Amino acid sequence: MIVNTVTEAKAQLSSLLDRVCRGEEVIISRAGKPVAILEPYDETRRPRKPGALRGKIQIDDDFDALTPEIEEMFGLKTP
Repeated sequence: MIVNTVTEAKAQLSSLLDRVCRGEEVIISRAGKPVAILEPYDETRRPRKPGALRGKIQIDDDFDALTPEIEEMFGLKTP
């Protein structure tokens, strides 16, 4: 982990990026407080796309139905 000020980061951006590519984490601070992290880009972390499985998943009509054992455990049904 390397901590740099904004001014240092501006002057050394290329070398900081080289270090990040080698797996190091670089923290950039302003007025002594961390404000940003440089880390390697992970292409596998893509944002979720809502509706991607639409039509591919089917939920049975009794999905919310409780089994007798569960009803008894929650006191909804007496033994």
